[in-house]
Amino acid sequence: MYLRFMTRERGARAVRSRHRAVVVLAACGALCGCSAAPSIAVLGAYFPEWMFCISGGVLLLVCLHVLLSLSGRGGWLAPPALVYPALAVLFSIALWVVAFNL
Repeated sequence: MYLRFMTRERGARAVRSRHRAVVVLAACGALCGCSAAPSIAVLGAYFPEWMFCISGGVLLLVCLHVLLSLSGRGGWLAPPALVYPALAVLFSIALWVVAFNL
């Protein structure tokens, strides 16, 4: 009887130990994401990179719209409610890849 109780207790301790190790590893993994955010200093203030990428993507989209409108090919961007946001996202991601990940 005593031997059976000891083996159960050891098993329970091993499970708690494994559980504690998993919790500690998960916390360490989650806290690793809390390092410094990718940001750029502009006149002493820090702005995230994504803000510049979105601004640049929208600026590129406006330039494309003006160029296509002046050349008479504005109809190529058929449903503007779908095409313009998609192009803005495309230009923003492309700018982020070229400017910050190369």
